[in-house]
Parts: sequence; structure tokens; C-alpha cells
Amino acid sequence: MIASLLSADFPRSRILAVALLAVFAGLALAPFLFPGTRPLDVAAKVCVFILLVASYDLLLGYTGIVSFAHTMFFGIGGYGVAIALSRMEVGWGAIAVGTAAAVLLSLALSFLIGLFSLRVKAIFFAMITLAVASFFAILASQLSNVTGGEDGITFRVPELLRPAYRVLEQPLLGVTVGGRFVTYYLVFGASLVLFVALLRVVNSPFGRVLQAIRENEFRAEALGYRIVVYRTLANCLGALVATLAGVLYALWLRYTGPNTTLDFAIMIDILLMVVIGGMGTMYGAVIGATIFVVAQNYLQEAMKAVSGALKGVPVLPDLFHPDRWLLWFGVLFVLSVYYFPAGIVGQLRARAALKK
Repeated sequence: MIASLLSADFPRSRILAVALLAVFAGLALAPFLFPGTRPLDVAAKVCVFILLVASYDLLLGYTGIVSFAHTMFFGIGGYGVAIALSRMEVGWGAIAVGTAAAVLLSLALSFLIGLFSLRVKAIFFAMITLAVASFFAILASQLSNVTGGEDGITFRVPELLRPAYRVLEQPLLGVTVGGRFVTYYLVFGASLVLFVALLRVVNSPFGRVLQAIRENEFRAEALGYRIVVYRTLANCLGALVATLAGVLYALWLRYTGPNTTLDFAIMIDILLMVVIGGMGTMYGAVIGATIFVVAQNYLQEAMKAVSGALKGVPVLPDLFHPDRWLLWFGVLFVLSVYYFPAGIVGQLRARAALKK
């Protein structure tokens, strides 16, 4: 059963298997293991970004497509459900309409981008996607009557997902089972299902063709595979999953705006997560997103503790001052690339293969 669920794509490294199990257990039991608003926010963000990074790795790692439009599809998902819930009667019907509209728009845009752009060289395709994403971000900021402009959209969600709603009157194992609890497991469950679906896709015959195109597109074309068709399908599939990730993130935040979904800095973060985890490995999305999001949220606090512990020692307290967390974040990234050139997952699998 496990082999079928993982599409026979096992970690192939004990260390990696333990790390993946730890991440899964931590996310599955997050409301019980990490009580409090902030830890649950971090856990939900990890779930969403694992899905978002995995969908981007389908393009970059498995197909060799460099796209800068991924956050655009992420934003379309967020805005789709936000606009529907803010303009229609709040309910599951509005969520369905907003999600369907966002998915259709993303599929149409990704199809057109893929059809007209994937025939050109990789660098030109990357520039085209960057231009389209920038245009969409500007459009979202300018159409304030629809998108809320720079302020974004704050909206209400169905009663079951509201923090004040109580499913159980009494706490379960010390945890209040309310709307926040339900919303978290909605995000976690949907992310898990979609991630497993992506894992099945990359290990299917379709996924093997994508990898063949990445390795040698001329040979793949000579074997009879229409490269443009496969790349366009991969682009549409990546956009679809990114859009659904945007829907989940918006439902969790009950808000969407340019800074939460469309900011180019998010695109850079996605690239970093892919590189840290390992390109061409779906498990790399799990490791990369978890390390990045946790470090992004807790590295500053860890440095504050270190700086306090080193008080009285010359230079070191200033070196580890919390305001310099971005510097150390960059150092950690450089070290990870240096010691794990194939990404953490790629390096762990390579070491495990050498031991056999």
C-alpha cells in the first residue's frame, strides 16, 4: 500500500526517510505538538509551500522549464476565492465558484504562455513569464475596485472555518477543536493529497517523458514525442497546483494581497527552496520548504538567544544580533549549496547509493 501511495519512489536514504517522517508527523500533529497561533501559522505555511515548491519543481526539476510566473498562478488562486467570498454569499458554494474561476483562468493563461512561448529558447521563455507575472502584479495593484489594490482583500469564510466556531465543546487532548483546527486540517489534507498526486505524475510514463525532454530534448523529439505538447501540459499542471495552493493559503489567512502571493520575492524564495531541497526530487520540496519557512520564522529568535548567551564576549554578541538574521540566512544558504550541490535530497541519495 505504501509503495502504491509513493508510486514506488522511496526515499532511498535512511536519514532522508527519518527526516520525511519527522516532517509528516510534525505537520499531521501540529495542533497538538505546537499549541499557539504562531506555530500553527508556520505549520500551515509549510504545508502550502511544500505544495507550491513541488508544483514548481515539476517545471524546473523534472522538465527543465525556468518560469517566473509561478507566483502569478499562486496569486490567481488567492484572489479567485477572495473575490468570490467577498462579493457572493459566504459559503462553500462561493469557495467552489472562486476556485473554479481561478483554475480556469490559470489553465487558460498557462496554456497560452506554453503554446506561444515554449517554442523559443529557455532564456526567452523565462523573460516572457517574468513580463507576464509583472504585468499581472501591476494589474492587481491598479484594479483596486476588484482586487483591493495594495491593501488586498480581507474576507469572511464559512462558519465551520471561523476561529470562533467550536466543533467540540470540550478540548481534545488539551486542544480546542474549532474553526482554526478544521481549517488547518483542510490545508494539511488537501496539500497531502495534491503532493501525492504530483508524486504519481512524475513517476508515470508522462513524468518519464518530461525527464527525457529535460535531459535531451532533441533525442526525445527524434523518438516521436511532441516536446511543445508535453511542456505545455507540464506548464498547465504546475499552474493548476499552484493555483490550488493559493486558494488554500487565502482560506488560511482569510486575506489575500500582492505581498502575500504576487511579490517577486516569493518567487525567489521558491527557487531557493527548490535548490536547497534538490531539483528533480519531489521530496526535495518537503525538505527545502520546511527548512526555509522554519528558518525564516525562527532564525531571528534563535540568534537573539545566542546573542544573549554570549553577552560579555567581545564582538560575538553583535555578530549574532537578531537584526543580522538575513546575513546568517544567506550564509546558511551558501553552505547548503556548497555541501549539498545536488540539494539535500540528491546528496543524501547519492551517499546512500555509494554505501551499497
